[in-house]
Amino acid sequence: MTETSTVAPVVGDTAAGHDADIAAIERIIADTERAFNTNDAELLTAHFARNASVVNAAGMRTTGRDELLRVSREGLAGPLRDQYARYELLDVLFVRPDVALAHKGARAITADGEPLDVEHAMLALYVLVKERDRWWVVARQNTIVPG
Repeated sequence: MTETSTVAPVVGDTAAGHDADIAAIERIIADTERAFNTNDAELLTAHFARNASVVNAAGMRTTGRDELLRVSREGLAGPLRDQYARYELLDVLFVRPDVALAHKGARAITADGEPLDVEHAMLALYVLVKERDRWWVVARQNTIVPG
């Protein structure tokens, strides 16, 4: 094994030169926040690819946009009905020009928008792919941050 094969490469790049892509990803995060806070399952799933895979904060995996819509409708009509959150895009790494990894932080808020958390209560990793000049979420993994 040569020395160059043991040195890990830097893969992808940060937001430099990706202003329009960052703005598009920020809109996806903003739509997700609005959908969660208004119990809008259709908007919540609008940016997901048909074959997307999601792991929620409880560790439940859902595959496929249709199934994700069904699960979202149930959650937003049930246990998530009276919960609210503020989302923040924390960083984006462009693995390739058409593949991005985005981290989102989430804080619980009241219905009036007052923060309930000082720090993020949840972090989410989004894997996005640019297809036909549009960004699509192909995977999301939610993780509860221990308080």
